[in-house]
Amino acid sequence: MNIEIEDAFGQDGPLARRIAGFRSRPAQVTMARAIADAIEAREVLVAEAGTGTGKTFAYLVPALLSGGKVIVSTGTKTLQDQLFERDLPVVREALGVPVTTALLKGRANYVCHYHLDRARIDGRFPNRADIGYLELIASYARVSDTGDRSGLAAVPEDAMVWPLVTSTRENCLGSDCPNFRECFVMKARKRALESDVVVVNHHLFFADVVLRDEGVAELLPSCNTVILDEAHQLPETASLFFGESVSTTQLVELARDTRLEAVAAARDFAALPDAAQQVEKAARDLRLAWEGELGRAAVADALRRSKFVAAIEEVETRLAALDALLDFQAERSEGLQRCRERSAELLEGLRRWYRKPDADFVRWVEVFGGSLQMHATPLSVGTVFQRQVSGGARAWILTSATLSVRGNFEHYTSQLGLEEARTASWESPFDYPQQAVLYVPEKMPEPNSRGYTEAVVEAVLPAIEAAGGRTFCLFTSLRAMREAHALIDAGLRSRGLDFPVLLQGDGSRTALLARFRELGNAVLVGSQSFWEGVDVRGPTLSLVMIDRVPFAPPDDPVLTARIERINAAGGNAFMDYQLPHAVILLKQGAGRLIRDENDRGVLMICDPRLISKPYGRRVWQSLPPMRRTRVLAEVTAFLASLDGAPRSDEATDAAGSDAREDVPAED
Repeated sequence: MNIEIEDAFGQDGPLARRIAGFRSRPAQVTMARAIADAIEAREVLVAEAGTGTGKTFAYLVPALLSGGKVIVSTGTKTLQDQLFERDLPVVREALGVPVTTALLKGRANYVCHYHLDRARIDGRFPNRADIGYLELIASYARVSDTGDRSGLAAVPEDAMVWPLVTSTRENCLGSDCPNFRECFVMKARKRALESDVVVVNHHLFFADVVLRDEGVAELLPSCNTVILDEAHQLPETASLFFGESVSTTQLVELARDTRLEAVAAARDFAALPDAAQQVEKAARDLRLAWEGELGRAAVADALRRSKFVAAIEEVETRLAALDALLDFQAERSEGLQRCRERSAELLEGLRRWYRKPDADFVRWVEVFGGSLQMHATPLSVGTVFQRQVSGGARAWILTSATLSVRGNFEHYTSQLGLEEARTASWESPFDYPQQAVLYVPEKMPEPNSRGYTEAVVEAVLPAIEAAGGRTFCLFTSLRAMREAHALIDAGLRSRGLDFPVLLQGDGSRTALLARFRELGNAVLVGSQSFWEGVDVRGPTLSLVMIDRVPFAPPDDPVLTARIERINAAGGNAFMDYQLPHAVILLKQGAGRLIRDENDRGVLMICDPRLISKPYGRRVWQSLPPMRRTRVLAEVTAFLASLDGAPRSDEATDAAGSDAREDVPAED
C-alpha cells in the first residue's frame, strides 16, 4: 500500500482534501486498520460498528488500497446503487487508486431481448397500461448500454409487464439464446469479471453461491476479499437460499412460458398448451384451496386440510403430465428444452416437499393474497455457510451496526458457523446520554393481554403532542399497526391536534419517508419495513416509539422447529436464540432515532418486560447508553427543549455516513 490507513483518514489526508468538512474519527480509523489486517491475513472478521462510526469508508479504504479483487455485498438494490454511485467513487477519487468498478444485479433487473420479443409477439398483457410500457421498454433496450430497469423511471417498478420482459434462472436460454451476443446480463457479468471491485446485493450473492448462476460464483475464485455489509440480514437470507421452495407463481410462470414456446416452436402440437393451461388452473386452485388467514403455517397444519392435500395432488398430476409432454417435444427448441428442465425440477421439488421430508429441514407454507409457497428451510445454515467461507484463501468481512448482545457475538457467529472468527466492536461516537432519553412508561399491561395496543396508544399520545408530531410509531405486527393507526388518528383529533398520520402501505416506503420529511410534523405508523434501513435526521424525527420487544411469533413454524431442536440438545432456546434475536432486531429499530451528532430525541419502548422480567436488563443494556426514565413529565420536558435544536445536514456525511434509505431486500 502506498498510503497508510491512518494517513488516509488523517486531518490532512486524501479524504480530508477531497471531502469538505471531513473529520477524522478514532473508531473509524481503528476499524479500518482491523479490516486491513484481516484482508492481509485473509481472515474472517465480524465487525460491529455503532451508528455514526462511518463503517462504509472504514471498509472501502482498506479494500481499495489492498490491490486485490473485492466483492462488496449489501442489503438491497437501493443500497447497491448508493454504494456504487456515491460512496465508492468518492473514496476512489480521494485515494487516487486506479481500480475499476462494476455493479452486478440479478438477471431480473435487466431487460431480456428474447423475452421482450416474445411478449411483443404474444400481445397478452395483464392490463392496458402494460401495452404502452412495453413500447417504452423496447425503445429503452435499443439505446441503453446496461439494460438496467432502474434506468427507465417511466415504467413503474411494480408494473406487471416487467416479468414478461426479463429473464429468470429457469427461463434463460444461456448461450443458445439467439440474442446472446447483445444480452445485458452477459455484458454485466463480463464487466464484473474484468473489474477490481464489484458491488452486489445479498440476494444475488447467495443465489449465485448456491445455484452457481448469476456470475458471483464465477467471481469468487479470483476474489481476494468479500465484504458483507448489513450483515445482520445474513442468517435469514442464507436460510432462504439454502432451503427450497415451490410456489404457485413458479407454476403459473412455467405454464405461461410453455404456452409461448409452444406457439413459436410446436404450433402443431395442441396438447402442449392445453396441458400448460391445466397446470396453471391447478396452481390457482391450490391457492384457493387454502381457507383461512394469510401468513405462515406448519406442514402439519397444511396436511390436515383435506382440500389443500387434494389440490397438491392435482398439481402433481397435472405437472407430471406437462413434464411428459415437454420431454416429448423438448428437442424442437431450446426454449421448450428449458421449460422441460423447469417442469422436472418443480415436480421433484414438489414431491420432496410433500412425500420425502428431510429431518434437517422444516417444512411450512406461506400464503399471500394471490399466491402460495411451500418451503423447506434448513434448521441450521451454519455448516453450509461455513463451508462457503472456508472454500478459498480469501478475507471475509461481515459488518453491521447490530451484531452483538451486550458485546457478545456468540448468537450471531453460531448461526453462521463462524465460532472461530475474529470479532470486534466499535461504539458509536454520539453522546447518547446528552442526545437521547430511553422512556419505558409505567403501569403498562403485559404485551399479550387484551387491549395492549390501546394502552400503547394511550401512553404515546401525550409524548406525540409534546414532540409536535415528528414521531415514528413502530409495531411488531401488521395487525397492531393497523389498529394503532386508527386509534392514534382518532386520539390526536380528540386532543385538537392536526398532525398528519401516515400509514405503512399507503404508498412506497421511499414516498412515505419523503412525505414525512416534507411535512415536518407528521406521525408515521409502521411495522417491519421501517425498523431498519431508514435515515431521517434532524428535528423532523424526535420520538421513536416501539410497542414491544420484537420476539418472533411463537407460532412461526421455522422458529418452533429450531426451538425444539435447541431444547432437545440440552440448550435453552429462549436465552440462546429467541432473546438474542429479539435484541438485535430491537437495536435496529432503536437505531432510527439518533442519526448524527446533532440529533436529539426520545426512544419510547412500551414493553413492561424491560423492567419486570429478569432478562429485561440484558435487553436495555444492549441499547445505546441513553438516559433512562419512567416519568412522562421528564419526557415531555426533554421534548419541549428540542424546539430550538439545529436541523442536521442531510447531505453526504463527510466521514462516510452509515445513513441508509432503501427498500426491503430483494434480488
